[in-house]
Amino acid sequence: MKIQADALLFDNDGTLVSSLESVYRCWTRWAEEYGITAEEFARVELHGRPAAEIAADLLPADRVAEAVVRIEQLEVEDVEGGVHLLPGTRALLDSVPADRWAVVTSATRRLAEARLDEAGIRPKTLIAADDITRGKPDPEPFLLAARRLGVDPARCVVFEDAPAGLQAGRSAGMTTVALTTTHQAAELHADVVVGDLSAVSALVTDGGVEISVGD
Repeated sequence: MKIQADALLFDNDGTLVSSLESVYRCWTRWAEEYGITAEEFARVELHGRPAAEIAADLLPADRVAEAVVRIEQLEVEDVEGGVHLLPGTRALLDSVPADRWAVVTSATRRLAEARLDEAGIRPKTLIAADDITRGKPDPEPFLLAARRLGVDPARCVVFEDAPAGLQAGRSAGMTTVALTTTHQAAELHADVVVGDLSAVSALVTDGGVEISVGD
């Protein structure tokens, strides 16, 4: 399958890199510190959502701000050795000019930059939780990325592993490619579903970027 686009928008964790072990390790410690039971914690969707929203689901409003600072601290401290590139990431990013792609993450800028730096990825355009008022599944993060890149949202392709991110991409009017790195294919509503980015290649043309998607 081939997709014609002007820009590629990538989620970070679970799409470009994996830091899942670190994420669950830090959030489990955080939950214990804040007296959240395993049952309460299990009911909350963790992946692909801003920390502030997760904390707000679990804690009184007057404790959310300090709790967000604490989880960011735990995760940043756990970055070293806790992040690795997923298959296909390096080859795909290296094939696309820096002004044709962006990272759109639910993490804070401090945490996102720490994880990306650990993996050796330095995007020219990064949209983080600090940049938006409504996180995924709201389309705001992806629409902001398109605006920063100067492209029509309809000419953007979103690469995501989480249902919330895919919903955000669809709501933004973008083509969506789902990766089954953290969820089963049946959980992912997208235009195309692949295992990881090793199934994706890109060719820069006069008309933009031609994306080829395999199985």
